[in-house]
Amino acid sequence: MRVAVLGAGAVGTRLARQLVSTEQVSEVVLRDPNRSRLEDVARSLGEGAIADSSGLLEPLDADVVVLAGDPGAHDVLAARFLRANQHVVSVSDDLRDVRALLELDSEARERGRSVVVGAGFAPGLTCVLAAHGARRFDTVDEVHVAKVGTGGPACARQHHRALGRMALDWREGGWVQRPPMSGRELAWFPDPVGAQDCYRAALPDALLLVPAFPGVQRVTSRVAATRRDRLTARLPMLWPTHPEGGPGAVRVEIRGRRGCARDVAVFGVMDRPAVAAGAVAAVAAWWAAEGRLARHGAAGLAELAEPLPFLLELGRRGVRAAVFEGDAP
Repeated sequence: MRVAVLGAGAVGTRLARQLVSTEQVSEVVLRDPNRSRLEDVARSLGEGAIADSSGLLEPLDADVVVLAGDPGAHDVLAARFLRANQHVVSVSDDLRDVRALLELDSEARERGRSVVVGAGFAPGLTCVLAAHGARRFDTVDEVHVAKVGTGGPACARQHHRALGRMALDWREGGWVQRPPMSGRELAWFPDPVGAQDCYRAALPDALLLVPAFPGVQRVTSRVAATRRDRLTARLPMLWPTHPEGGPGAVRVEIRGRRGCARDVAVFGVMDRPAVAAGAVAAVAAWWAAEGRLARHGAAGLAELAEPLPFLLELGRRGVRAAVFEGDAP
């Protein structure tokens, strides 16, 4: 199969590297507005990668197109390639992007194509963990997601914007907007990240998780923030970012019933967000092209991916999940 990757930043580069090393992928086509970076990345990947300097919206010869560039307008790109009868995978965690991409569901179903939405670290890996954890329950009542860390400069800028915008929770069967930076909660992530104060922000996780769990009563998402983050969230980003984001982690808590008893399951992953996001998007692209997703249409991985095989493949690529062992509160 031939896969195109639009965006050669931290996540796009890791994603392309994952695809080049995937046996089923014959060729990876890279596009990025920064031509110098595009050529450097393609050269580093070897013979399996091609640098294509065409515009992002120009036609592509590929089975799957992965949108790994800056958040914003992913729906425009997705619609362009969907109408060319290509599968699309987006790694964006921008609330507007995710909402607009989900609106492509009907068209994608009609065309027999998949639009995988939010196929990154969080959402993405967190969606697969939630689907896996839900198998332990007869009914799922609550899903709570928390994350720390960013995948690179574009991800850091999106993280900063999200902290200054209204959050979206699902509560008792309806959507509720919450003030940004509210709902402070101490979340425990896998070592060595440990405990972090997490807050509400404009995160899209609930949009992807609610359809996957009919009858769920509460779905929330939070992101770790420092004091500086909280003080400057409504201002332009004033400091330089790490080129690959450094270490990060995600945590997914599922609450529900098994028989007559209530129970809790907690899963976590510690990794560099760009590395984990690249692996998730690479597996999603491979599965979309081979028809291994649960259905056609636009949705998150909690709906589209069979969780255990997906997690096993990620583990083979070095992204491993941990489960909290202990008593439910």
